[in-house]
Amino acid sequence: MKLVRYGRPGQEKPGLIDADGVLRDLSRVVKDITPDLLAPAGLARLRGAKVARLPVVRGRPRLGAPLAGIGKMVCIGLNYTDHAAEVGMALPTEPTVFIKAPSAVCGPNDATVRPRGGVKLDYEVELAAVIGRDARNVESGKALAHVGGYCIVNDVSERAFQMEHGGTTTKGKSADTFGPVGPWLVTADEIADPQALELWTTVNGERRQRGTTAKMIFTVAALVAYVSRFMSLRVGDVISTGTPAGVGHGFKPPRYLQPGDVVEMGITGLGTQRHTIVEAK
Repeated sequence: MKLVRYGRPGQEKPGLIDADGVLRDLSRVVKDITPDLLAPAGLARLRGAKVARLPVVRGRPRLGAPLAGIGKMVCIGLNYTDHAAEVGMALPTEPTVFIKAPSAVCGPNDATVRPRGGVKLDYEVELAAVIGRDARNVESGKALAHVGGYCIVNDVSERAFQMEHGGTTTKGKSADTFGPVGPWLVTADEIADPQALELWTTVNGERRQRGTTAKMIFTVAALVAYVSRFMSLRVGDVISTGTPAGVGHGFKPPRYLQPGDVVEMGITGLGTQRHTIVEAK
């Protein structure tokens, strides 16, 4: 299933994308796309819906983040071999983990706001695993059973905030609009192998990123297991698994985003995002 939420910010309704790519309203079945729907009982309820009888949503409404009430967004840095090479860093021996503030979450086509004082805005297309069963100290071989679905996250970054103001990575990752999620939350049964997906990003139509999840240093399963050693993963938590080469910071000289730029990105089977960069008011 491809689950979505559509409508104005704060007023989104639940929906799904049917086999023909048509948006249908799920309001008769559920009030919203909430974490509990990713648990086995919730998914069974959704699968019982008669899709052909659901109302078709006309027009092209705004899409919000496809999951309401994301608990925490755990992000992984430097997790692709080619990205490590472009920034001149050694491959990590353990995953680099940081948190992106939930207030950064926004829709997959919402504008990206360059915050006041921001001068080094960057993009990162990432595969995100959404937890569907609570996980604590899980084994890698059993970790994917705790994933309820997958989606795209653009790990928007302000590199000056991230690298030039001391402290940790989180401050460069958490401004409002720095966590676009979606367009869809695709249930895990539709993704046969999370390590066989292509990722891409364009800026103003120019290809910047083209990669594959096969080049992850730590697989999705390994990351779920690893993170669950240090914190409980709850249903509805998101693990954003890192980005391939081609980020603006990796160019020589760097190619950071400017107001008016248009960023588009996608992942096999998970749809696409599109963002216009705007200056903070």
